[in-house]
Amino acid sequence: TYLIHTHEVTQHEHTYLLQTCVLCGQAQADPDLCGEKMEKEVLCVHLFCVIFASELFYWQDNESGLLAILPEDFPRIVKLKCFVCGKNGAAITCFQEGCDCSFHLPCAMEGECVTQYFAPHRSFCREHRPEQEVEAAPENTNCLICLEPVKERKSYHTMVCPACKHAWFHRGCIQARYAGISFNCPVCRDQHDFILDMLTMGIRIPLRLVSCRLTGQEAASPVPCQELPLQHSRCDARVCLCPGGREQAEERGPWEVLLCSSCAATGTHRRCSNLRTSRTSWECETCAERTSCFPAAPP
Repeated sequence: TYLIHTHEVTQHEHTYLLQTCVLCGQAQADPDLCGEKMEKEVLCVHLFCVIFASELFYWQDNESGLLAILPEDFPRIVKLKCFVCGKNGAAITCFQEGCDCSFHLPCAMEGECVTQYFAPHRSFCREHRPEQEVEAAPENTNCLICLEPVKERKSYHTMVCPACKHAWFHRGCIQARYAGISFNCPVCRDQHDFILDMLTMGIRIPLRLVSCRLTGQEAASPVPCQELPLQHSRCDARVCLCPGGREQAEERGPWEVLLCSSCAATGTHRRCSNLRTSRTSWECETCAERTSCFPAAPP
């Protein structure tokens, strides 16, 4: 039993409850952000509410593609409170080690949280979210989409194209503007760097429409977000030994940068992590610790 009522439930309330996601508590959440609703008997959840739920164990059947979840997890999850709205069912917890901030997916924007719509689907609270490496916006800069002013400093709600550094826009505007068309910078038309940065910053790009430049060539067909190579090329080792600094990345040798095989958002020079040239994969400390304690999928 997932819902307990202290009064007699009307037919209208019963229908509404059956259509309400047990994780975020909403029946009419934005499908572009929360995904389609999945219903099974008395259980209703949004697709991305499940996928981002770090406190929920699920697995996917390789043949059918169907998601399988453990019902016994829900009584524990529905007790978790969202730090944004204060209500229960906050199954999404910040990925940062030691942070226990939990929130609902529909509350992410209000709470200035980032949810990354690509594997391994990490989420971050406002304190630990990734930020764009840009300076403040020039004075009197307007959003290129709504034409309203943007803040003159870097913030969660103010974003810029990482390629040209000239296209400034509101987070909500870029998400809404590109919910239904090809995704690129509205000024320089860059796709590759623009898409990678927007994904990292938590913008969801519709899988059916994404096309970008991969290794300098135009993709012949739409590319799912999960297959986009996040080309992080910086050494994030605690101590970087490279004479050229953390940003130097060579194609081979001791200063070749390997990306984390799990998150692809952290990198290291071979020399800085003492990796032999025969080593083809590497996992960052954060992901290694999380995967070591993640329960194995049942047979």
